Amino acid sequence: MLKRTKVSITREKGTRDYVPEGTVSFNDEDVEGIVQPHNNALVISVFINKSRVNRVLIDPGSSANIIRLRVVEQLGLQDQIMPAVRVLNGFNMACETTKGEITLPVNTAGTVQKAKFYVIKGDMRYNAMFGRPWIYDMREVPSTLHQALKFPTPGGIKTV
Repeated sequence: MLKRTKVSITREKGTRDYVPEGTVSFNDEDVEGIVQPHNNALVISVFINKSRVNRVLIDPGSSANIIRLRVVEQLGLQDQIMPAVRVLNGFNMACETTKGEITLPVNTAGTVQKAKFYVIKGDMRYNAMFGRPWIYDMREVPSTLHQALKFPTPGGIKTV
């Protein structure tokens, strides 16, 4: 016998300090200068704690923001790592245990937003990886085809 339980989920509507004019969209002008077709990941540079960090992967498929321990050490912030052991699973089910978590200010095209990162010691190709938590907080729309991301600000739509 199968028992069914009805579950309802309600969500409060968030308020915004601003309503951007227009919509976030990409067009043919955004793809100028990019050799097509390509199969490149979306990789950007940002300022984390006022230091430029290159090779930051934008990964909408990830449920976590990740930063390498080596990068945190180079920023001189290893004393700010809060102990939190988590096991992160990759797409191939390879596991990586975190060294902790750290919250850092991230400056993207002049917009500063704090982000919580899981710190890993393991080797990965990128210095940091922004997943859905950061993408949603910034209200960003990434496009690997256009090799750009766009997000609304009080001054209009910004492109990286």
